[in-house]
Amino acid sequence: MLNYFNKMRGNAKSPSMISLSEIMWSWIASLIGVGTIGYIEHFYFKNTDLVLIIGSFGASAVLVFGAIESPMAQPKNLIGGHIISAAIGVASFQLIHNHIWLTAGLAVSTAIAAMHASKTLHPPGGATALIAVIGSDKIHDLGYMYILLPAGSGALIMLAIALLINNIPKNRKYPLFWY
Repeated sequence: MLNYFNKMRGNAKSPSMISLSEIMWSWIASLIGVGTIGYIEHFYFKNTDLVLIIGSFGASAVLVFGAIESPMAQPKNLIGGHIISAAIGVASFQLIHNHIWLTAGLAVSTAIAAMHASKTLHPPGGATALIAVIGSDKIHDLGYMYILLPAGSGALIMLAIALLINNIPKNRKYPLFWY
């Protein structure tokens, strides 16, 4: 039992501080990435039943603009994680929308398992699955369209911006791998 609790102490050294340049480029890239998705939604989807920006894109921005060397930030993970999780979230809601507590748990846990199995683990995908379950009527009314818009298209926009901005500085390289 003591060994179990000793694991919670941690034994790794805290990562060192990153450079001011790295912080600046992460800030610029995330401003442009999330700002672009927000701009497109505001000016093109404002008076429609469609949506382009979802909360999980904030967490994706942290990965693809702030932790670009993480395996979870790579294109396959970004796109695959959101699309797989969106599909699972929508299917879960369509099948069991009477018990949101159960549907939410099943959607997120099944999305995690599917992302692991497909080697597309992207933590914001869990939120994408959850949003499909607990989102507004506007989200629910999208049905399976949620997979393409906002999940797939928003992730693709973020990927395009990550490719453009993350490779401007000499010391940044994105992606590390595609598949």
